[in-house]
Amino acid sequence: MRRSGSTRRRVRSGRTGGRRTGRAALAAAVCAAALAALTAVPAQAHQRPRWDVKDTGVSDVRFRGLAAVSRHTAWVAGTRGTVLRTTDGGRTWRDVSPPGAGDLEFRDIEAFDARRAVALSIGEGEASRVYRTEDGGATWTESFRNTDARAFYDCLTFFDRRHGLAMSDPVDGKFRILSTSDGGRSWQVLPDAGMPAAQAGEAGFAASGQCLVSAGPRDVWLATGGAAHARVLHSADRGLTWTATGAPVPAGDPARGVFALAFRDRAHGLAVGGDYRPGQASPRAAARTTDAGRTWRPADRPPPAYRSGVAWLPHSRTAALAVGPTGTDLTTDGGRTWRTVDTGSYDTVDCTPDLGCWAAGEQGRVARLER
Repeated sequence: MRRSGSTRRRVRSGRTGGRRTGRAALAAAVCAAALAALTAVPAQAHQRPRWDVKDTGVSDVRFRGLAAVSRHTAWVAGTRGTVLRTTDGGRTWRDVSPPGAGDLEFRDIEAFDARRAVALSIGEGEASRVYRTEDGGATWTESFRNTDARAFYDCLTFFDRRHGLAMSDPVDGKFRILSTSDGGRSWQVLPDAGMPAAQAGEAGFAASGQCLVSAGPRDVWLATGGAAHARVLHSADRGLTWTATGAPVPAGDPARGVFALAFRDRAHGLAVGGDYRPGQASPRAAARTTDAGRTWRPADRPPPAYRSGVAWLPHSRTAALAVGPTGTDLTTDGGRTWRTVDTGSYDTVDCTPDLGCWAAGEQGRVARLER
């Protein structure tokens, strides 16, 4: 479920017994210690947080869709209609691609667990589709196919196991929102009366599956670019009504804007982006909000280049990772300042409550964060 932050893909039930409480406290302590190790400023370069690259068995696929379930289980989706899944921490990967999808480009995938996932392919007209599996990818059901040639779907997100949204670039001057209330089995286009008018040339970027993200049961944010001003749109009622706010990241060109969002709760969020063209400067590639996106402030020391993915580290109020083709950056102060910790190429990043942070990108690259 594309809810950024430590609770992003989990719907948990709580218990209060002594044994359960003790285990929870121990788990929290272990996670806190591990998080401290990951975010501490290292004395030596080899002690920095690093990506442990996993062998996926493919090198001709770019994975922009990523759904981390735990340190052991993750799904990736990309070009050539490819979907892979691991349940052993990346040691082995199973090709679970939907049959007949070889001409599609998957750009987003949302997983509820090791067996249930929803994947989005992007493109004009019927190239935009949604697939759903309940058996770990052994079989897939196509639950939505776009029949409007004007629509181009970019991202999807889930609030819980039943309720989710997908977004399309503007149709008739407004972003189009698709809704499900049965876990992705069926979809309906929402009314656009509560959607602000789009700017000329404004669109979403299907770069990492993070142009539409949610936090909690009703809040969702949509990132835009390609117009005179980059914006973030926010809805507090599952996509029925929206407000738009300017974001201080590079804009004014079809290649510039906000590419990814991450919210650790309904108030605190991060935005990253810039200019995706190689060699083009992105001097203000990150921003942050503490009021649910009503206002955005630029990072005091942003990442040095365009970034396409961002995720909060679990069990932290201040630490997050941003990734892009030229590297990975870490913030430990809530997005005020960023420092580069890796120079490998990744397009998207996702973290889980058990500190299972994963990244994926070009040439079949998938990695898990290690210390």
